[in-house]
Amino acid sequence: MEKDISQAVIRRMPRYYRYLGELLDEGVERISSNDLSNRMKVTASQIRQDLNNFGGFGQQGYGYNVQYLYDEIGKILGLDRQHNIIVIGAGNLGQALANYTKFEKLGFKIVALFDVNPELKGKSVRDIPILMLSELDDYCANNQVDIAALTMPKSKADSIAQKLVDLGVMAIWNFAHVDLDIEKNEDVVVESVHLSDSLMQLSYNIVKNSK
Repeated sequence: MEKDISQAVIRRMPRYYRYLGELLDEGVERISSNDLSNRMKVTASQIRQDLNNFGGFGQQGYGYNVQYLYDEIGKILGLDRQHNIIVIGAGNLGQALANYTKFEKLGFKIVALFDVNPELKGKSVRDIPILMLSELDDYCANNQVDIAALTMPKSKADSIAQKLVDLGVMAIWNFAHVDLDIEKNEDVVVESVHLSDSLMQLSYNIVKNSK
C-alpha cells in the first residue's frame, strides 16, 4: 500500500528540486542536510523528515548526492515524463503561459490553446495553435491531453471543467479564480492558482510590517 504523503510535504518538494538544480549549476556534487538547511532556511530535521517519506536518499557522514537526489525528486514529481497541456482561454494569461518556455524544460508541453473568439482562429502562439472551443471534443479524442489549464472567465469555468472531465482530462490547472464543483470528484486532480489571493496576502504582510 502506497504511503499517504501530506500535502505540506508535497508542496515543499518543488522547492527542493529548484535548490538542487541551482547546486548542480554551481558544480556541487554532494551536500549535507545542514548545508542544504542553511541555503533553504528550512531545518535540517525537516529536510530529513520530508525525504524519509520517499526513502531518505542520504548516507550518514556523506550527505546527499546532489545529482541523484535531483533526479529522484524529479521522478517523485513526475518530471521524468512529458505532460501535454491544453489551455482553455487564449487571452493575455493563456498566451503568457504558452510563451513561458521553462515549462517545457520541466516536461510540461503546451500543445494547443482554445478560445471562442473567432478572430483568434488560425493564429498561434510560439507555433502552438489556437483552436476554437467547438473543436475541443475532436481534439481530445485524437490527442493525448494530460492537463487542462483554465484561463477563462469564472462564469464558464465549472461547465468547461466538467466537459473536460467527460472528455477524459482528469487534471485541471485552474486560474479561473473560482472553486470548481469538480473538486468534489476524488478522481480529478485540481490545482487552483488564485493570483489575487496571493496579492492580498502580500498586501496583508505589507500592512502588518508597516505598523
